[in-house]
Amino acid sequence: MATIHDVARRAGVSISTVSYALSGKRSIAEATRIRVNEAVEALGYRAHAGARMLAGDRTNIFALTAPLHSETYAPAHMAFVLSVVRAAREHDYDVLLLTQDEGAGSLRRVVTSSLVDGVIVLDVSDEDERIDMLRSLDVPVTLVGVPRDTDGLVCVDMDFESAAALSVEHLAAAGHRSVGLIGHSRAVYERGSNFPRRFRDAFLASARERGLDVAFEMADRDSATVRGAVDGLMSALPGMTGLVMHSDESVQTSALAILKDRGIAVPRDMSVLSACSSFSTEHFEPPLDTIPLIPDDTCFPAVALALRQLSGAVAPHVELVPPRYLERGSISAPRA
Repeated sequence: MATIHDVARRAGVSISTVSYALSGKRSIAEATRIRVNEAVEALGYRAHAGARMLAGDRTNIFALTAPLHSETYAPAHMAFVLSVVRAAREHDYDVLLLTQDEGAGSLRRVVTSSLVDGVIVLDVSDEDERIDMLRSLDVPVTLVGVPRDTDGLVCVDMDFESAAALSVEHLAAAGHRSVGLIGHSRAVYERGSNFPRRFRDAFLASARERGLDVAFEMADRDSATVRGAVDGLMSALPGMTGLVMHSDESVQTSALAILKDRGIAVPRDMSVLSACSSFSTEHFEPPLDTIPLIPDDTCFPAVALALRQLSGAVAPHVELVPPRYLERGSISAPRA
């Protein structure tokens, strides 16, 4: 089966030139257009993806850009990937997964080759290198995440700011006046991943607005750094009675084990909340109150927004999914 690469080689032009000649999106020299058309005819390329795009039909494929970084927590990352795939399949769409760090280059190659009808974006950073290129695309784009500059973009995400405020609200309502937060690894924050920063900043601001003593520590997935995070919080907050964990499952497992080893019982001595977690907390000992992060809540709307853009204009906007709180008995009033 002939590909766009075969057409480009036969015509002696670039792949992007073939795409422009077939789609008519840009003006090219007539002689070049003739060479491309002759190559298309000779190779029978119209019978495949290029022909469908030439006729104005859809490919029924979405590109999903979900870069894998060294610090990426694979279980949560793949839960969102799978959710996008499931949402797409409900509309008879397939998904082309792009996982390279240089997401902008991969996306440009895929879109200019007319292989996809739209783009879904995961793992959004505050200053995401893909944003300028995404704004220039002629296909629908939906971000699962909120970059710092949302101008011209369609975004959907959990309302991490409200989730942070809800965490503080439950602890404060139970009578806690000194609360700590264990977050993700330092590399995640330094890379500018949008949701950890949004939660952290809103949590600290909400706690201070309520007059609570508050501190924040980061933790990698090894037990030594988790122990360091727990020690750092207890040093900064000698009277800490509430702990919120916005971190990977392994970090939360280690933190609970550290508290148990030190004879700190949950919730008798320390109230603990698992915030914005994409995993169940029912298996913890004890089970933790949680604000769940459910991939379907954002990925299904993201695919729906991409399809709406295919059918007509959708104004750039940000949709935030409100948080839900699940009580499992890990928060109580602090001991006198």
